Amino acid sequence: MSKSQVTRKVQKRSQGQDERRLTVTLWLVAASFFMQALDTTIVNTALPAMARGLGEAPLHMQSVIVAYSLTMALTIPLSGFLADRWGTRRVFFWAIIVFTGSSLLCANAQSLWQLVLFRVLQGVGGGMLSPVGRLALLHSFSRERLLPALGFVSIPGMIGPLLGPTLGGWLVDFASWHWIFLINAPVGIIGCVMTATQMADGKTVKSSVPFDLKGYALLALSMLAITIGLDGFSELGLRAAAVLALLVFAGCCILAYAAHARAAPSPLFSLKLFSIPTFKVGLAGNLFARIGCGGMSYLLPLVQQVSLGYSPTEAGLMMLPVAAAGMLSRRVAIILIPQFGYRRVLVGNTLLVGASMSSLALLSPAQHIFVHILIFTLFGMANSVQFTAMNSFTLKDLDKDSASSGNSLFSLTQMLSMSLGVTVAGMLLTQLTSLIGRHNSLQILSAFHATFVCLGLLTAVSAWIFAGGGRGRGKILHNVRDGRTK
Repeated sequence: MSKSQVTRKVQKRSQGQDERRLTVTLWLVAASFFMQALDTTIVNTALPAMARGLGEAPLHMQSVIVAYSLTMALTIPLSGFLADRWGTRRVFFWAIIVFTGSSLLCANAQSLWQLVLFRVLQGVGGGMLSPVGRLALLHSFSRERLLPALGFVSIPGMIGPLLGPTLGGWLVDFASWHWIFLINAPVGIIGCVMTATQMADGKTVKSSVPFDLKGYALLALSMLAITIGLDGFSELGLRAAAVLALLVFAGCCILAYAAHARAAPSPLFSLKLFSIPTFKVGLAGNLFARIGCGGMSYLLPLVQQVSLGYSPTEAGLMMLPVAAAGMLSRRVAIILIPQFGYRRVLVGNTLLVGASMSSLALLSPAQHIFVHILIFTLFGMANSVQFTAMNSFTLKDLDKDSASSGNSLFSLTQMLSMSLGVTVAGMLLTQLTSLIGRHNSLQILSAFHATFVCLGLLTAVSAWIFAGGGRGRGKILHNVRDGRTK
């Protein structure tokens, strides 16, 4: 065999190995997207069973969800810095270790506070998986193959939250709530082995810009203070003065970050992002409109089991119409926006989302199941149109220089609003239950009804942001039609 033939054979084998590594990387990232997204919703239908196992009240379990989503929000800004410093494969490997190990700890928790602590650790691992996995694809795939790769891994990320409630309910009925965490173990073990041996470790370009630790600390403290302050009304039993002090402290941290961002040469999130009108309005609208929607993912499985007589499996299955309606309605926003413009679509649909949330106050155990399915479906349709319109409006005017930072801030806002949604829903439910009473099922159902109406009104009020909140912003949205600001 000639030297040229040997060289070609070696090159062909090397290309085959590289292609296999890229395929393994693609599937690893897709699986991580699925597991991270699954664990955001799989817990929801298991909360009453968890409460019984841990000796807690079912209406005081929202911290299990908040701990995970808030920690993920706090972890997002760190992920890129750690990946650039130590490499995507190494950080991805340790993210799987933390996620899997903390899942096993969650399954063995003996008290609510242990479970919350272990969910925080799980949120650290889960918060790293998606952004670092996305960076692994960016560093490993060529520009021509990157878009299909990102599209492929996004599908499991969408399927995970849809299957979560149903899978969680089924595991509770046919095994125990512990298995919603234990199922992560075999996937995590396989993922660790494949990451260490087969995952592509694309070249990373280490940034010369230092990480803005001070800015990160200020934002993290503000998010923690807001969450603890709002949760203080329900689970923590804080006095009104303590809650007010925490909220004032959070406001001071935000103001301190604004001052820091103006002076720092490379802040975590530049204030120049807020000079983009659509991004500023869209981010504020996303934060407040999503609070109500985030609360629904917590309340709907809970009210079905506590007040409507559904089993965990049935409660999980009842969430499928919400997911199915959402998937089928995404194109509605794409059709409506060119016809009516962003302003009319966002204002009108925000009011519709608020009305659909308030309509959940009509739920009754005496109603036929199809009435419940219809109400859930209407909410899912309005919610999907809202997310599609808000997301596209917020990100559409970001240029190349602001796209990365803007997208990170947008992702952080989404996770924060999910955490705040559950916190606000839990706070309202606790306060209304104390006001109405909890001596019988009718009183508890009435408290749920009042909570739905409050969240619906809160969401409807956020339409003011999209309406303009003032003449200047109103002009921004008024003439936006085919994806361009006129």
